[in-house]
Amino acid sequence: MLTEKQVANAKPKEKPYKLNDSGGLYLYIAKSGLKSWRMKFKFDNKEKLLTFGTYPEITLRDARNKRDHARVAILNNTDPSGERARKRQARERERAELAKLVTFEASGRAWFDLQKARWTPVHAADVITSLERDVFPAIGALPLVSIDAPTVLKALRRVESRGAIETARRLRQRISSVFAYAISEGICANDPAAIVGKALKPLPKKGKQPSLTNPDEAREVLIAAEASGASPVTKLASRLLALTAARPGMVRGAEWEEFENVDWDDRRFGPLLPLWRVPANRMKLVLHLKDEEEFEHLIPLSWQSVEVLRAVRRLTGKGRLVFPGERHSHRPLCENAIGYLYNRVGFYGRHVPHGWRASFSTTMNARAVKFRLMGDPEIIELMLAHVPENRVKAAYDRAGHMERRRELAQEWADILMEGMTPANELLSGRRRN
Repeated sequence: MLTEKQVANAKPKEKPYKLNDSGGLYLYIAKSGLKSWRMKFKFDNKEKLLTFGTYPEITLRDARNKRDHARVAILNNTDPSGERARKRQARERERAELAKLVTFEASGRAWFDLQKARWTPVHAADVITSLERDVFPAIGALPLVSIDAPTVLKALRRVESRGAIETARRLRQRISSVFAYAISEGICANDPAAIVGKALKPLPKKGKQPSLTNPDEAREVLIAAEASGASPVTKLASRLLALTAARPGMVRGAEWEEFENVDWDDRRFGPLLPLWRVPANRMKLVLHLKDEEEFEHLIPLSWQSVEVLRAVRRLTGKGRLVFPGERHSHRPLCENAIGYLYNRVGFYGRHVPHGWRASFSTTMNARAVKFRLMGDPEIIELMLAHVPENRVKAAYDRAGHMERRRELAQEWADILMEGMTPANELLSGRRRN
């Protein structure tokens, strides 16, 4: 029998050799000096070999223990050389059975929970809402291992059929991310969404966002939208979007704490000057600017905007969000809610939510030319939150020209809201005559 000293002192030779221990166990020394434990045995009258591992990772005592376990298996008429394969096969069967139980929705929600911390709240809400609306109903209940490329494509074709080509492409990316997560967790082996992208409809060429720049025509969008059967929250969000010329995402994700100097009880506009302070992390900025306070956007509020906020506060004032979704009060209004509303009331291809920015810019720039207000064009750019290339100038101008900006906001509101129904009437669903 070998001793620890013999094993430790065994040196390589010109040819490989072995040092026998007992019970078929021996130490194999290769020409390179690598030492490994092996065991020779017979099973069904056939000579076989087991390898237990290398020395010193596997000590002499460890090797003898493994030899003894192998001998017990032989006495029980079990071939120890096939034990690893059997254990591996058992693990694979167990994994396959587990994979049959893991649905796409379960993995999708696990992936979302893992990723949402690095996203803004609005984007996180967009992601989970899109999955809940368009993906989970179609493939959410299916086991991941049973989903193939045609199944994914069929789900995305439904989205394309309503004209949401870009949404279908975003959803494919999100489905693919869920599969990538599942693959890394060992739940499945393939991503059927990866190849589907080439089968989707191509994105239409992007031009300018459709908008009605004549204020009288633009007003008709609001009149039609507010006479529809849409929810009061969606109608009021649409009106505030038009009045502030903010980006749609800014309005959808607005929180009550962002509004300053608003008298919620008094029906009058004053005496303070209401302001909407949009945090930098909700602005359309490059990522490295989103945590910098100087890039927040300040929006002076017209009295008509305050009227909208007072009205919607009666519906949503107890929550965090000004315009929450209908199904979940902690998530913003659906990103397509206002756009779908405009489409339904006859303005498809003529005016989109983002188009209010062009409406405001065109109208107010035309007035600047007409009345020779030479400084207004630059101020209008500030109101639209177009960040100047000069970083210092951008930080300085966040509150620059505030008095004139407030005047322009009120002028625009007076033009757009001429003859419009008071915001409070939108709460009861009454329609404008």
